[in-house]
This record gives sequence, C-alpha cells and structure tokens, in this order.
Amino acid sequence: MPAWRRGLHFTKRAMVLALVVVVLAISFGGSLRIYLSQQHDLAVAEQQIRDRSAQIADLEAELARWDDPEYVKAQARDRLGWVMPGETGYRVVGADGKPLGGGVVIESERQLPAGEHDPVWWNRLWGSVRAADAPVRKVVIP
Repeated sequence: MPAWRRGLHFTKRAMVLALVVVVLAISFGGSLRIYLSQQHDLAVAEQQIRDRSAQIADLEAELARWDDPEYVKAQARDRLGWVMPGETGYRVVGADGKPLGGGVVIESERQLPAGEHDPVWWNRLWGSVRAADAPVRKVVIP
C-alpha cells in the first residue's frame, strides 16, 4: 500500500461530520449574504435620511428668513428693482442696451412647445399649460 493512502483514513463519523459542516456552511452562507445585503441597504437608507434631514433644515432656514421683513425688502430690492419712497433708483445699462444686474429674468422661448399649434382646442390648451408650467429661467449675474 502506498504511503499517501495510509495517512488518509476517514471514518464514517468523520465523513458525516464533514458533510454536516459543509451543509451548515452552505445554509449559513445564504443567510450571511442576505444579512450583509440588508446591512448595506440600511446604511444607504440612513445616508438618505441624513441628506434629506439636512435639506429640510436648509429649507426651514430659508423659510424662516422670509419671516423677517428686512429680508423681504432686500429681496424685493434685488430681484424686482424696487426702491423705497423718497429714494432714487438707478439702473445700469450695458452697451447692448439691456440692463445689467437685476436678479432672475424669465426668457421667452423662441420655439413653442409641441401642442401649441394643434387644430384641436384642448390640445392647444394643454400645450399652453405645459409651456406655462416650465418657464426657462436665465440668471443674470451683475
């Protein structure tokens, strides 16, 4: 009998024990994979909660600023170009004849959206609603 065969004596108990260990490893492997997947999903959900909480805090701070009358006045002056009674308002005009500064300006679209020229009135109405719902905004930087 060769020497390598003499060292490999497995009893039936050892083979059954090895089989049980393999079956347990396979069954726990699937559970472990599911557990790790759930832990990853939980971490992603917690990160999304933190992001949304920070976004909510920013929006609440913005909303609180609008409760201040001085902030509202400053926004009206900046965005709408308003002046207080007794003040003189000035507007700087560029070389092209357009005013410089002034905040957000809504640009009219050159091309009308689909549905604006339909012969049926309800399609024209719906196209007009879609066009009014999505204006193109142009930010003017002073």
